Amino acid sequence: GAAPGRAAARDRRAVLQNIDDGTSDRPYSHALVAGIDRYPRKVTAAMGKKKIAKRSKIKSFVKVYNYNHLMPTRYSVDIPLDKTVVNKDVFRDPALKRKARREAKVKFEERYKTGKNKWFFQKLRF
Repeated sequence: GAAPGRAAARDRRAVLQNIDDGTSDRPYSHALVAGIDRYPRKVTAAMGKKKIAKRSKIKSFVKVYNYNHLMPTRYSVDIPLDKTVVNKDVFRDPALKRKARREAKVKFEERYKTGKNKWFFQKLRF
């Protein structure tokens, strides 16, 4: 997990791909991260199926971050995002980027429903 300063309280990220040496267009070491923009809301036993489904929805994002803006944390997540869908090339094409975001969203929601990595789906508390 990594929490960058500016949006630290807002969301969680999982680093997907590290680019240590930098590239020609980004001459610094950076990482491709996927994270959560909007968290699933609290669900209680009294709620109906439809309401639970609605509250379990997650909004995700995919972004490239400079290492300087990432704060490594002691957590790690092993969410298997499809590397063919989520990679550096998506940033050239909005349609691909949408697809990548959807992929992240689906995987996050699956993981949330199975109840694994509970901490990943809660807002950061300081």
